Amino acid sequence: MLHMLLHMGQADEPLTSEVLARSMGTNPAVFRRTMAGLREAGHVVSGKGHGGGWRLARPLSEITLLSVYEALGCPTLFAIGNRSDNPGCLVQKNVNAALADTMKQAEALFLARFGEVTLDTLMPSCRVPLAVHGDGPGEDPAT
Repeated sequence: MLHMLLHMGQADEPLTSEVLARSMGTNPAVFRRTMAGLREAGHVVSGKGHGGGWRLARPLSEITLLSVYEALGCPTLFAIGNRSDNPGCLVQKNVNAALADTMKQAEALFLARFGEVTLDTLMPSCRVPLAVHGDGPGEDPAT
């Protein structure tokens, strides 16, 4: 989603769900469901009909990584973590205990840093058209 928000920050006009979803390799319905949290957080707005689409509701300088993370429902930051396959296993209990504290500390560091980084600082120095992903605005999907 960060990728899409940055492209939206460079767009001169609203971008449709179809265009954005294609560039992400997903379908428009999945894309719209994901964007719902960003809309509720006030980061994006959408319009229907001719000339409609998605656009930023505020400047990238006012959107932090933390606010995007929260708007997306605070997804799990790490793929590793506690296991509960064998709750009676002492090895599993010891590993879970060691991981729990370490992961909690790591998550706190991530979230603190996320709150410091605004999306404008992630923007490339030159304009990058969405068309570089294929089927972007101005690109013929048949070619």
